[in-house]
Amino acid sequence: MTNKQTVFIIDDDKGIRDGLEMLLESIGLESRSFASGSAFLDVYDAKMTGCLILDIRMPKMSGLEVQRKLKQLNCLIPIIFITGHGDIPMAVEAMRLGAIDFIRKPFKEQDLIDRINEALKIDEKIINEHNSKSKVDSLSAREYEVFERVADGSMNKVIAADLGISERTVEVHRSHVMEKLKVRTLAELVRIKIIYEQLN
Repeated sequence: MTNKQTVFIIDDDKGIRDGLEMLLESIGLESRSFASGSAFLDVYDAKMTGCLILDIRMPKMSGLEVQRKLKQLNCLIPIIFITGHGDIPMAVEAMRLGAIDFIRKPFKEQDLIDRINEALKIDEKIINEHNSKSKVDSLSAREYEVFERVADGSMNKVIAADLGISERTVEVHRSHVMEKLKVRTLAELVRIKIIYEQLN
């Protein structure tokens, strides 16, 4: 990963922000906190990785509004909502919009840490999948045709006949595909094709 995973905290309560920062520092996680959704949106960058802890009720811009704006920006950072006692309908709406979890106040520190670790794993999976997509997009048109057929289980002889090229040319393209996608086995190639189709 090019960017270090960071836990972004958005909460208008300074006490909660400071407490969460201390907790995350104690377990070796990097964090950045913001007093409002607009403050986070001002610095948001698509290259940010990690997860977001977002208070559902804040003045001016609620957590749900922040989530909607991030969705419009195609932000894929996993979101964990912090909710109060009466916020369950809002939390359900947040989950419908793609939040991965919500935790009710008051919460146990370990419960939050567990959810954060899960969110960071999800974020890493998203990053890896998007890296795979970029690699497939870097293939030439002919390499992509070979990639599709190899991943579908076609033999070199069949691919050659299908594309009107020699078996030797298929082998060369196949070798380039494996090199560009940084894979060694057919199973890895199949997985990348599945991910690519899901993201398109």
